[in-house]
Amino acid sequence: MAWIVKNSATMQIERREDPYLDDELKKMLETEVIPRFPSRQAATLPVLHAVQHKHSWIPYQALEEAAEFLETSASQLLDTASFYDDFWLNPKGRYLIMMCQSVSCELLGQMDLLESIKAKLQIEPGQTTEDGKFTLMTVGCLGSCDTAPCALVNETLHENLTTENFGQILDGLE
Repeated sequence: MAWIVKNSATMQIERREDPYLDDELKKMLETEVIPRFPSRQAATLPVLHAVQHKHSWIPYQALEEAAEFLETSASQLLDTASFYDDFWLNPKGRYLIMMCQSVSCELLGQMDLLESIKAKLQIEPGQTTEDGKFTLMTVGCLGSCDTAPCALVNETLHENLTTENFGQILDGLE
C-alpha cells in the first residue's frame, strides 16, 4: 500500500485575529461536553463537531486552538479529523449535494444523474464550485432505496430523481 504524503512541516496556516474557539464556545464545551468524558482528550470528537457546527468546517487554526483546549497536540487532532469523513478540513459550498450510490440508486440511473450534475456544476465528487456555492459528494447509501435514485441537498432528501427534475432543483438554488 502506498502512502500519500504531503509536506505539512512547511505548510503555512492561514490565520485570523478572532479565535475559532471563542469564549462562548469554550464555555459551552466546558459545561456541556468535557464533564461527560474521563479526560479532556476523550472529548476530541464532540469538540471537533462543535467547531465544525459553528464554522461549517475545521480550519487548521481551529485545530491548533482545539488541541490547546484539549491539552493534546494539533497533529493528533489532524489525524482524527482527517480519518473521519464527517469532518471538513476545507470550506464546503453553501449547498452540499450528497449523491447516493447504493445498488438501488445505481440500477435506477444514479450514474447518468451524477454525470449530469458533474457537467452542470463542472466539478467532480469531493470538489466545490469556484463560486463556493456547491460541493458534490457521493455517499454509500441514504437509506431511501424505495425512492431511488436520491440525493441530499444540505439536509433535504430529494427522491425519484431524474436529470431533468434534479437540474430544476439545482436551478432553484442558484
